[in-house]
Amino acid sequence: MARIATRLPGERTLAEEDRNRIAAIRGELIRIGNDWRERHPFLAAHQDGVGMAVFLMSIAGVVVDAALYAAGILPWYATILITAFWLSLLHELEHDLIHSMYFRQNRVVHNAMMFGVWFFRPSTINPWIRRTLHLHHHEVSGTDSDLEERGITNGEGWGSHRLLSLLDSMLGIYSKPLRQRAIVTAYIKHEARSPEEARQLAAKTLALYFPLGTIHYALWHLFIGLHVYEFVSGNTVSGSWVTALNFVAVTLLAPNAVRTFCLHFVSSNMHYYGDVEEHNVMQQTQVWTAKWLKPFHALCFNFGETHAIHHFLVRDPFYLREAIKHDCQKVLRDNGVRFNDFGTFGRANRFSLAPAHVEP
Repeated sequence: MARIATRLPGERTLAEEDRNRIAAIRGELIRIGNDWRERHPFLAAHQDGVGMAVFLMSIAGVVVDAALYAAGILPWYATILITAFWLSLLHELEHDLIHSMYFRQNRVVHNAMMFGVWFFRPSTINPWIRRTLHLHHHEVSGTDSDLEERGITNGEGWGSHRLLSLLDSMLGIYSKPLRQRAIVTAYIKHEARSPEEARQLAAKTLALYFPLGTIHYALWHLFIGLHVYEFVSGNTVSGSWVTALNFVAVTLLAPNAVRTFCLHFVSSNMHYYGDVEEHNVMQQTQVWTAKWLKPFHALCFNFGETHAIHHFLVRDPFYLREAIKHDCQKVLRDNGVRFNDFGTFGRANRFSLAPAHVEP
């Protein structure tokens, strides 16, 4: 098994106590993961196969749910929730694919999986562009240029706009375009090494949701608008296109909306922002294990319980992190990583325990 460094170059400027804590945590997480691999050699040796099995199982789950709904066997609310669970697995796969954990040597299969997880989750941004944003997130988590997290309201004061943005990413962007522009500008300023590269990055950010996200939100807003009109006017709109729209809404659009809300609610609140020391993983995230979070975690595959593990050690795929989370959480807690710090709701994600005064 390849040896993994417990100390990274960017952490050299941190205080000695934090450097040592990070190294100790990373070393223990490596050991725990290695122990799991030794106990499950078949799964460890067939990581590509496990990823593909989850990929196919999740897509099959979405298709079967739709078929059962069409047959009148599965009610609409069950279809939405069960499908959202399958989509949460596809999100975890996308995250692992971004880190090239599956089919690293077979780019055709790798990219086919990338497209598949996007096709069934069209409410999300282009995963190839997201790869750039996510790797940047690991480098600068909690700082101004962290477009991935700031784009889902991390660091924003709690209010109507933050709630709207979590419920509907596109409406969040359109309702505060200047905020979105400032976030994108900070990202480009940090990353661009020339005017030409700045223009390329700007073009990419404009295409984040194109074309699948654009189609998804157009249909979703049409569906909502149609039913608001029917409720207000008392009129019923009928036609084959309405039947088709309602079917797509229940089997794909609404499950994506619910899943996205759960993930963004958890992720945007468990990451710290604003007063985070660069490269200090101790300050980047907390761990969420409270029981009231279980409905959210059910539809984002326990993201709040396992994501901090990933910040310290990128190596392990999502199912391994889930399998070893209890041992890893003990290591994190024993070394001072925060758990269930819900005071961040009033601090706009600031790491400092003092109240933060920020734009709502």
